Amino acid sequence: QGEHLQLLLRRSREAKNCAYCPSSRFPVGAALLTASGEIFSGCNVENACYTLGVCAERTAIQKAISEGHTSFRAMAITSDMGDHFIVPCGACRQVMREFGTDWDIYLTKADGTYIVKRLEELLPLSFGPEDLKK
Repeated sequence: QGEHLQLLLRRSREAKNCAYCPSSRFPVGAALLTASGEIFSGCNVENACYTLGVCAERTAIQKAISEGHTSFRAMAITSDMGDHFIVPCGACRQVMREFGTDWDIYLTKADGTYIVKRLEELLPLSFGPEDLKK
């Protein structure tokens, strides 16, 4: 677990360096660990038409899904915020929730320190695919 975690954190930092954020100048990287042990990374990609931009977390998830992975164990998220832990936006939390609530989200600071939250803590009382069957 510790080895996977260090790799996950490193891959999220590497992804942040690829961020395309000319408008916000707020680079974010994410790395997603699948149930099978593969890691998919993503960065935020902005657009001159602001609403067409996509967050790092959703980029990583879409890459994993497009390669056939739908079961996730953890995600690390990285930014340059110095004094605060980076947190996913509401839209990303809902996209993450599509794939369950029982996985770990590592929220980091620029210095590499982190805290871990369960997805269910970040999006309590959530709506997911199983609710469509009720």
